[in-house]
Amino acid sequence: MPIGIRIEQINHWYNRNDPPVLRDISVTVEAGQSLALVGESGCGKSTLLNMIAGMIRPTSGSIHVGEDEVDKPRPEWNIMFQQAALYPWLTVVDNVALGLEFAGLGRVRREKAMDMLERVGLADRAGSHPRDLSGGQQQRVALARSLVMSPAIILLDEPFSALDTFTRTDLQDEVLSIVAERGISLVQVTHDLDEAIIMGDRIAVMERGPGRIHALVDNEMAHPRRPGMPGFAEMRDELLAAFGRARRNPVRSPRREQERPSVAVGL
Repeated sequence: MPIGIRIEQINHWYNRNDPPVLRDISVTVEAGQSLALVGESGCGKSTLLNMIAGMIRPTSGSIHVGEDEVDKPRPEWNIMFQQAALYPWLTVVDNVALGLEFAGLGRVRREKAMDMLERVGLADRAGSHPRDLSGGQQQRVALARSLVMSPAIILLDEPFSALDTFTRTDLQDEVLSIVAERGISLVQVTHDLDEAIIMGDRIAVMERGPGRIHALVDNEMAHPRRPGMPGFAEMRDELLAAFGRARRNPVRSPRREQERPSVAVGL
């Protein structure tokens, strides 16, 4: 069953003698919804993503996936990074099946892995090794490895940033198709505003010093979203304006920051 993500009043310091990394972060991702996090480097996007994944505990505040508070990594929420991070000594199918093996599904793991490779168009490369694949194919394997565990949420930390335009578009479409089909909730970090519009049902523009949500924009455009379609340019302009304000980093109280209304843009 699809489940949502609830982030409540997150504050975080790596060192109490340093300024906070994140302050007063509160945002909700409804079940089956996608959230894109954008902002300049150093605003805490990846830190927040790693908190949702359970790899970092916030100094204060809480994150819930469904009814469960996130306190450690779990197989129900998977993260994809900029690098595919495949094991070079394993074949493609064994890379995909590794999590299933750890979960004790030895008898059916290969069948499930092959089904997922078929889904991402790489069944014919099952016996290959990662060194024999292109960058886009490696990310497809990483995607298959994440999805074969039937996660409730999937977290993307710029996994398409190094890919060419055509491969990136194909993978964006593939991810959106699979998460819609399975009701998976999605959170993505990206520096690409077009990608944020294509992937995100909500787009959080973050500012730094400390990292916090400057604007939360609701994206009501229908899928598939493409540059040039009605509303896309207006959405980009709205995000650029918010990004510019965030870079100037105006001083606001935490209470006023959380009261900033969201803006609905699109058709």
